[in-house]
Amino acid sequence: MVRYLDDFSAMARLPIRKDDSHKGDYGKILLLCGSRGYTGAAALAATAALRSGAGLCYLAVPESIYAIEAIKVTEAVVMPMPDCEGMLSADAIPFIQKLLPRMDAVLFGCGSGIGNDTDKILKFLMKEAKCPLVLDADGITLVSQHKDILRDRTSPTILTPHDGEFVRLKPDDLPREEQTITLARSLGCILLRKGHRTLITDGTDCYCNRSGNPGMAVGGSGDVLSGIIVSLIGQGMRPLEAAACAAWFHGRAGDICAAEIGQRGMLPSDMVECLPRLLK
Repeated sequence: MVRYLDDFSAMARLPIRKDDSHKGDYGKILLLCGSRGYTGAAALAATAALRSGAGLCYLAVPESIYAIEAIKVTEAVVMPMPDCEGMLSADAIPFIQKLLPRMDAVLFGCGSGIGNDTDKILKFLMKEAKCPLVLDADGITLVSQHKDILRDRTSPTILTPHDGEFVRLKPDDLPREEQTITLARSLGCILLRKGHRTLITDGTDCYCNRSGNPGMAVGGSGDVLSGIIVSLIGQGMRPLEAAACAAWFHGRAGDICAAEIGQRGMLPSDMVECLPRLLK
């Protein structure tokens, strides 16, 4: 059975923020994102994570773009990492290894670039990350070559492909919903398949998102969505529900922008700024 969310049911799933809480109660999340030429992806993901309630956001970026990200995202803990041709180097793995045990969720792939070193980092995360791992964009392209490792993971993995990226994971002619559920089940992961009527499934339960509009079809929109997902997981939500609620709030933010600004000129940063109005 396919489920649908609305404002009330999505809000009801959010963790309660208690009066006597502190920043550590709302998740420690690690974002391994960005590369030379793709600084916006990392900044959008981190800002969206913070705007959707993350307590502590650690943004690890190649050293060559550290200064840019530190200025763009003042509320995150921005950390320079070893750099290889503008992308994260495999030499960053020991530093990441020290961070992982403290994290409640990890995001990899937003603007990270594709190369031998980022491939090594992905394989390390797949084997060593004990917390939920969200893979977007370049992370999905890389993981399509390592589906065996994906199946071996014991901690939740969330993939966020659009239809073009989905084909790299499983090209077949099944109907879209059946195709998505079947692949999630076979890989043992959660799939958030972006597009008109985004599908979110773990291979058993399935949500269909009805919020959003064509104005969201712009570069950077997916980075915002990934930031919301990792934030909600870090705050303690079950990964499937976190992904479904993230899709809903992301789309609702886009709907507000479309109504107030117009579909043609709205930007992902506008959607980020709308999130606090929804996540009250």
